Amino acid sequence: MNSEQPKIIQGGMGAGVSWWILAQAVAKLGQLGVVSGTAIDLIFARRLQDGDPGGHMRRAVDHFPFPEMAERVWSKYYVPGGKAPDQPYKPIPMYSRKPPRPLVELCIVANFAEVFLAREGHDGSVGINYLEKIQMPHLPSIYGAMLAGVTYILMGAGIPIKIPGILDAFVNHEPAVYALHVVGAQEGDDTTLRFDPREFMEGDLPPLHRPFFLPIIASNTLAEMMIRKANGRIDGFVIEGPTAGGHNAPPRGKLQLNEAGEPVYGERDKVDYEKIRALGLPFWLAGSQASAARLREVLALGAAGIQVGTAFAFCEESGMNAEYRLRLLQKSAEGTARVYTDPIASPTGFPFKVALLDNTVSRQDLYLARKRVCDLGYLREAYRRDDGGVGYRCSSEPVDDYVAKSGKLETTVGRKCLCNALMANIGHAQIRGDGAIEKPLITCGDDLAEIARFRAPGRESYSAKDVINRLLA
Repeated sequence: MNSEQPKIIQGGMGAGVSWWILAQAVAKLGQLGVVSGTAIDLIFARRLQDGDPGGHMRRAVDHFPFPEMAERVWSKYYVPGGKAPDQPYKPIPMYSRKPPRPLVELCIVANFAEVFLAREGHDGSVGINYLEKIQMPHLPSIYGAMLAGVTYILMGAGIPIKIPGILDAFVNHEPAVYALHVVGAQEGDDTTLRFDPREFMEGDLPPLHRPFFLPIIASNTLAEMMIRKANGRIDGFVIEGPTAGGHNAPPRGKLQLNEAGEPVYGERDKVDYEKIRALGLPFWLAGSQASAARLREVLALGAAGIQVGTAFAFCEESGMNAEYRLRLLQKSAEGTARVYTDPIASPTGFPFKVALLDNTVSRQDLYLARKRVCDLGYLREAYRRDDGGVGYRCSSEPVDDYVAKSGKLETTVGRKCLCNALMANIGHAQIRGDGAIEKPLITCGDDLAEIARFRAPGRESYSAKDVINRLLA
């Protein structure tokens, strides 16, 4: 691990909230800026269909090492001047175990562009964050980020013990494999994901930089298991508590809910920091850590620092739609901000935090008006079909479709399409055939209630620099 470890890791908030502008701002200030890799291929395609405002995607593509691939992607999605406001976005294919080549090329280019732009104009460190649950894009995503010289790769929402070996292989542009989790898979079934960089390269390249790998975990037991079973070097850990935004690790043991219907975390979910420190690797704490006092406490515990998400999610450089960002920031200032940990919202089965934009809307009504649809598919699960092949289903798709794929009816209750909602959060909402526009579903940590403290008197917002200055005070 490098000697210049950051004290602050800016959380990799998907999809597109932690975009290149935010990560670049944080990295220029000497801390670890992180872009989100979640659905970055879709976001890239929609940026091109919006006409590439500012020309930033074009600038990144011009530096991509495989120009023929870059031009194929560009010509497929770029709309000069941007699409009409009432025109739907052109879809991209959904992932499968053997995705079509144009989708893989889009994935490589998009990950490269996001990291390239975040690294542009400074010598600071830039990371990219992935969800282990979204497995099918892993291999081309990581390779694209490494082509751009990403410094760190962070991964949570699962147990990513096979990622270090992939990083080692990609350093020399060697092929890599990854085991896809397939529900009901039997011995002898082929569930492997494969990617060979040399099938996409347009000429020889020198070896790539091997990024540091930081799994995002919620227990010292998992940290110990990662070190013991990982197929390569682990460089540290982010230890994330249940007050962090996005997906949370489920409580250990039998799930219990409080009066509001939220998961209850107990003694078994507390992390033993002495055992973490004894592992000898740097670690950062995440989840309601955003204060100078807490940073000092964390350093005294022997940690390298903190990861901060929510405070950065609502700063001026965030990729979140400005209207939603300012509305929730004002609610924080008024003391009316509310975050709900929904135990069943996410098709992943992990608890998922939701911020209520409108006080007049109850949690139960938050998503009932939305027609069930699955046309992006990032959170689909793979399952073994009766014929032995691999099928794909999502518990937020139409109920009859899910049940027809051997899914259990009870699994669909309360599930929500996060993919389309996350696009709406960042200003890329899909427009449906009937003119309906996809609604947002904002996720953030419990610290939402306190973020107004980063605003200076008389200002309606604050910057990434304001957050870092306050944390390092």
